[in-house]
Amino acid sequence: MPSWIGAVILPLSGLLLSLPAGAEVKARSCGEVRQAYGAKGFSLADIPYQEIAGEHLRICPQEYTCCTTEMEDKLSQQSKLEFENLVEETSHFVRTTFVSRHKKFDEFFRELLENAEKSLNDMFVRTYGMLYMQNSEVFQDLFTELKRYYTGGNVNLEEMLNDFWARLLERMFQLINPQYHFSEDYLECVSKYTDQLKPFGDVPRKLKIQVTRAFIAARTFVQGLTVGREVANRVSKVSPTPGCIRALMKMLYCPYCRGLPAVRPCSNYCLNVMKGCLANQADLDTEWNLFIDAMLLVAERLEGPFNIESVMDPIDVKISEAIMNMQENSMQVSAKVFQGCGQPKPAPALRSARSAPENFNTRFRPYNPEERPTTAAGTSLDRLVTDIKEKLKLSKKVWSALPYTICKDESVTAGTSNQEDCWNGHSKARYLPEIMNDGLTNQINNPEVDVDITRPDTFIRQQIMALRVMTNKLKNAYNGNDVNFQDTSDESSGSGSGSGCMDDVCPTEFEFVTTEAPAVDPDRREVESSAARLGHSLLWWSVVCVVLALQRLGR
Repeated sequence: MPSWIGAVILPLSGLLLSLPAGAEVKARSCGEVRQAYGAKGFSLADIPYQEIAGEHLRICPQEYTCCTTEMEDKLSQQSKLEFENLVEETSHFVRTTFVSRHKKFDEFFRELLENAEKSLNDMFVRTYGMLYMQNSEVFQDLFTELKRYYTGGNVNLEEMLNDFWARLLERMFQLINPQYHFSEDYLECVSKYTDQLKPFGDVPRKLKIQVTRAFIAARTFVQGLTVGREVANRVSKVSPTPGCIRALMKMLYCPYCRGLPAVRPCSNYCLNVMKGCLANQADLDTEWNLFIDAMLLVAERLEGPFNIESVMDPIDVKISEAIMNMQENSMQVSAKVFQGCGQPKPAPALRSARSAPENFNTRFRPYNPEERPTTAAGTSLDRLVTDIKEKLKLSKKVWSALPYTICKDESVTAGTSNQEDCWNGHSKARYLPEIMNDGLTNQINNPEVDVDITRPDTFIRQQIMALRVMTNKLKNAYNGNDVNFQDTSDESSGSGSGSGCMDDVCPTEFEFVTTEAPAVDPDRREVESSAARLGHSLLWWSVVCVVLALQRLGR
């Protein structure tokens, strides 16, 4: 070729590149992208002023681009962080529900136990004075074990309550028979007659059923709140796979590389990306919904026959009623014990009598129900349960709903109303592929995310198993069975923490508590008459106190 031809062609090629009419020839400005990229906090040193060839891109379309390799890497990491934050923010409601309600229920139950113990102590100090204070560890141990059970201790409620009544019988049997000396073996024989003699009337049987079932329901419900809290916290902290990160980058920031930073993803496109990235989380939904249903069932129990507030609130009056039954039947009880265990040895002779301490002669002041401590934690169980039931219902299907919640957010996508001027993964146009169904197995044909459906997330599977175990415990609690001890007693016996007796089969077990408000509790109506009987028995106790005091002086 003659040299003059080359001399003409080279200037012409430079001229063609500078022509303004050649939009496809002249590189476009990256000004908008630079502004948006800098707003993210990145250095503008990485970004060109005009589009460059895109052969170096690994995720975004390899066309003319505003992205360098460094930009694609940084925006890929940015998309990962934003996705993790989106999932955490979207699941914020369910996480705070379980965190805050667990704290409130736990505070309520603990304060309820403290109030019940204080109420019993105050009442018994005024009623029985020194007699109670000398034997107060029996009652203190009862509340210690109840608290230990509630906080997860390995306590068999039925055995613990049986032991409480046996110990109380031993102490009272010595008080009503101060003229005799009882050995440890003899007292052990006395305790064996507890069930046969029924010295405390029907109070121990009824109270055992009420306490065991109420505590099983309360403890299991709080444990359920703990499990829900832990699962929600763990699942909301996702670790996206490499395939997910690629899809997120392509959806969120490839528009930057194409010079379209203001164009947001199509909502249907977003759904396929999120369903692929959150496929394992969606598989949690089935077990999560069963767990929520079981929590709602136990919540109903807390309102009705398992209401721990209506059980613990009058427990001092109940135990006092049992003591009065023992007083009134003391002669018959003693005669039967002597017949079964043998005649005890007389106590050592008493010395000359001295006057009893003044507090033994103090006149009994009837217990005023208004003096009972205020409701625990500044609320009531009914209010707590009503609130948590509403929140639990709203948290159903939360994990399968995550993609929809995220993709309807117009700060993330172009919105459902804009299906044309949105980013479809390649350009600004309608997204055509069909939306995938929920769950891992349904992602086999996901056009946006490379999902290995043969390898379920082991971490999510662990959470599914935790929910399954907790759901079984909740179902046991709903039926009145303690999962830790349900095999330790005959389920046909209809009593204790191992009872398999249902409400409609054994209605007499719930004579004390009803599904109505605690104010109409039939046993609460007996408080006044119980207090009157206590007053009549004061003189009898005073005599016993005098005899005991003289007995100690004689020793």
